[in-house]
Amino acid sequence: MLKKMNKTTKSNLITYGMVVIAFIIMQTLIATGSVSSLLEGIMVPICIYVIMAVSLNLVVGILGELSLGHAGFMCVGAFSSAFFSKCMKDVIENGALRFLLAMLIGIAVAAVFGIIIGVPVLRLKGDYLAIVTLAFGEIIKNLVNVLFIGKDSNGFHFSTEDVMGLNMEPDGTVIVNGPQGITGTPQDSTFFIGFIMILITLFIVLNLINSRDGRAIMAIRDNRIAAESVGINITKYKLMAFTVSAALAGGAGVLYAHNLSTLTANTNNFGYNQSIMILVFVVLGGIGNIRGSIIAAVILTLLPELLRGLQDYRMLIYAIVLIAMMLFNWAPKAIEWREKHLSFLRKKKEAVK
Repeated sequence: MLKKMNKTTKSNLITYGMVVIAFIIMQTLIATGSVSSLLEGIMVPICIYVIMAVSLNLVVGILGELSLGHAGFMCVGAFSSAFFSKCMKDVIENGALRFLLAMLIGIAVAAVFGIIIGVPVLRLKGDYLAIVTLAFGEIIKNLVNVLFIGKDSNGFHFSTEDVMGLNMEPDGTVIVNGPQGITGTPQDSTFFIGFIMILITLFIVLNLINSRDGRAIMAIRDNRIAAESVGINITKYKLMAFTVSAALAGGAGVLYAHNLSTLTANTNNFGYNQSIMILVFVVLGGIGNIRGSIIAAVILTLLPELLRGLQDYRMLIYAIVLIAMMLFNWAPKAIEWREKHLSFLRKKKEAVK
């Protein structure tokens, strides 16, 4: 048991170390001016995608359920936190405190939505669960696009028609402007904050996986009937994984909202495309492999930018890399080759000891 725990701890420390070393290298390159402003600008988005990939892997890889509405939780966290920051911009002058409160609000609201959606949805499984979670993501995005919120001396005003429907006084301010979203959110997100959020996400997910609750969740994934027969509360543990995943996605949404001057909800950032892209990170990194999700998210986010100079062939190379990663992770011959060589290295290492 001690040997097993040591092995788990060692694996977790390698994951943390990998993230820390990558952060130090990038910070050094940025400080010395060795990185272009374009590449420096996507450091926060990389952190966001890493958090999203790790949190989704908790549902897809550890719980074993296919969810396509992850972008919906990100959207909830983004807009709730941006709404708070916009309202409190002149009230709370301390940017760090305001951002911390916005982060807590975004995570809490996303967790609440995770519970509300999870209770009815997690009774489904397979394709049915995927379809319903996909519908949730699209509904959230469309609701945000028809919502108008303003504030004047009389308080908040709500409308689903247009700005004129708010019936505000002349001194009123529009906070949420339908399809135009929220403008003027404080840009408090930084690469360092994103790095801290990744470490927090890893700490939560890895500790959950290696805990008693995590083993119960994996037992449900492996055999639901057997897990239920030994007294494991299926609903409780499925809801736990789903809620934690939603809360972490909400945190990623907070980072996203505070990295832009204008926050809007469209198909590319909070819709079907975003959910599928995050799922691609999870699948290509290896379902259930947290470290693989991190690597896949970083590579597939950086790749289009690094290939920008090859404008005509950029997407072709990106597609080839996707196919190569898919084959390496899932092709039977590739798995056989990888196991053979990893087994050789492992035996060599044990011989040295």
